[in-house]
Amino acid sequence: MGCGAVPVLPLIHMPGPDRYDDTADDHERFEAELLAQDRDARSPSTSDLDDETARQLVRKLLDAGTVTPIVDQRLLVHEPSDTAFESMQQLAVFHTGWTAAHDAGEADE
Repeated sequence: MGCGAVPVLPLIHMPGPDRYDDTADDHERFEAELLAQDRDARSPSTSDLDDETARQLVRKLLDAGTVTPIVDQRLLVHEPSDTAFESMQQLAVFHTGWTAAHDAGEADE
């Protein structure tokens, strides 16, 4: 290598992007996960609806006229959906889900 000579370095070829390391759409996955968490937070949980809470809800529904008792058949009829239930717990869980679905439908409009 004389004076003014430029050393020649070997050319290193970099492989293309690894498909497992590609983070191009991470923000979209993150946003979808956040939206799902928000939706879950807005949705009522019926798994923690104990007997006393169910009784209180059914009493409120009876007072509001949303539920009609059929005493001789031991049924409770959910008037907006015209669905009959033998159990206060079942009625409370159903009404909670029905209300959430109804509210979500109004929000979509």
